[in-house]
Amino acid sequence: MVHIVGAGPGDPELITIKGSRYLAEADVVIYAGSLVNPALLSLCKKGAAIHNSAKMTLDEVIAMIEAAERKGEMTVRLHTGDPAIYGAIQEQMDALEKRGIGYDVIPGVSSFLATAAALKQEYTLPGISQTVIITRNEGRTPVPDRERLRSLAAHQATMCIFLSITMLDTVVQELIAGGYEETTPIAIVQRASWPEQKIVRATLATISKEIEGMNIDRTAMIVVSRCLGADYELSRLYAPEFSHGFRKARIPGKE
Repeated sequence: MVHIVGAGPGDPELITIKGSRYLAEADVVIYAGSLVNPALLSLCKKGAAIHNSAKMTLDEVIAMIEAAERKGEMTVRLHTGDPAIYGAIQEQMDALEKRGIGYDVIPGVSSFLATAAALKQEYTLPGISQTVIITRNEGRTPVPDRERLRSLAAHQATMCIFLSITMLDTVVQELIAGGYEETTPIAIVQRASWPEQKIVRATLATISKEIEGMNIDRTAMIVVSRCLGADYELSRLYAPEFSHGFRKARIPGKE
């Protein structure tokens, strides 16, 4: 069995219990070395074969897994964050299916969630935004026309933008062209949950200037939302006059 494990955003304690257990039991670990925190490899058992896939091709990764399977060894394919989001795992799963190799997927804490924690921010505030868009700007990987930032900006939702910090000026231009006001709050979080985490807050009009000289690299997450620092309505869930399956409404003066 091959276990595709989400490593979480970086903090070694943010891997799931199940993912940690599989990592400790694995005979072979193939990890995404460009993003996975190497500290997680300390969870591996003594003698485990550990391979960095940063310089490997898909065929090389699959060949390594096949070799382990022939020996009856257990493999962990360790991906950053949650494997389902920009993890390039579908092609790996399809290749395993074709070869009759069994696998499962263990979800992880995505960096967009670790970013919310770092910002101490809820993405879905009543009256402000009830939708979170997870996306990226077009680069070497194409984006369908209907999913370009300019189109998505029309929703005015909370937007978490992956893999786009090196194109920040273009990102800002597209968001403004799509409908966000220049005064819309934006936050950039580099390496959320890592010891070297950096946070920059600004507006669309000022963010490019704000990050100058801060050595913000490609691991940064961009969050654009009026939730960042906005006045908002309180949730009805905890309002005394709001009934639900676990509590009856209490109206002052009529109790």
